[in-house]
Amino acid sequence: MATVPSAQRSPFPFARWGNWRITLTVFAVFIGAALVSPRSFEGGNIFLDLANLTDALRALVPVAIIALAMTFVILTAGIDLSVGAIIALSGVITARILADWHPAIGLGLHVSLAILAGVIVGLLAGFLNGMLVTWLRIQSFIVTLASMIGLRGLALWVADNERIGLGVGHDAGGLFGTWFSSKPLMVGTWISLSLVFFLILSRTVFGRHLRALGDNATASYLAGLPVVRIQVAAYALSGLLAGISGVLLAARTTTGDPNAGVTMELDAIAMVVIGGTSLSGGRGGIYGTVCGALIIGVVTNVLGLRNVGSNAQLVLKAVIIVLSVAAQRTRERS
Repeated sequence: MATVPSAQRSPFPFARWGNWRITLTVFAVFIGAALVSPRSFEGGNIFLDLANLTDALRALVPVAIIALAMTFVILTAGIDLSVGAIIALSGVITARILADWHPAIGLGLHVSLAILAGVIVGLLAGFLNGMLVTWLRIQSFIVTLASMIGLRGLALWVADNERIGLGVGHDAGGLFGTWFSSKPLMVGTWISLSLVFFLILSRTVFGRHLRALGDNATASYLAGLPVVRIQVAAYALSGLLAGISGVLLAARTTTGDPNAGVTMELDAIAMVVIGGTSLSGGRGGIYGTVCGALIIGVVTNVLGLRNVGSNAQLVLKAVIIVLSVAAQRTRERS
């Protein structure tokens, strides 16, 4: 079996020069954003305003969460294009239960069941992706592309091609939005999941197996690693976190939107690649992905403050992805 260099297995996030480099990049992007930020009428820096920074973090959370599991998928040399559609389906399922089902149970249990349904839908979708990739031996790009199309259609069908509003009252939908859209809860969820996934990747056998599989699938199979279970678990985790993101996004927008999550899979991939995870698998980590998420979040926020259009932002993100991959290839050849 291909061995994993000790530097990659190190539990310390600064054990590699690559992590120092991405950390310095985060600081450089942050400073650059502060320098180009517009000023308020009072002369203050809008970007550095605490309200703006916390708003930017909360807006970042749904896609930053799916980037965590996308790291696991890409480490196996796979890709998951369906996470955006899973976000939409999860949010729609949660909203539909909250808005249209009125059981004779307490509000807390009602909200809990709706959240559980949304998360389970995401988990099942990810599990199905993993099974199709491994059992049918179809490329993950094809499987998750088909899944993206099918799940988006399913979300539109469940929602009757309309947004499902949750309102802001004291019923289940209104309380759900109030409880789960707060900045501390959303940002705290991302931080907690980041820590959990970091520990899984750096401290568990499953994490070592993920890296080994992406580094050399044939050697991993010949060495007796449970290759099928590893791959299925990676895609199942991707679906699970997409389900959680869908629930949080529905809470933040107080809407179950079947068109939610469009291009989020691209943002997640960008965060992973910018963070140093190789698209060929085997190399990368959660710390880099968190830094990549912060970079994308800062860039998106400051571009919005400068009134740069969404189309131009997409072009810039595409350029960032290409440059990041090119930099990876250069480092791998050196």
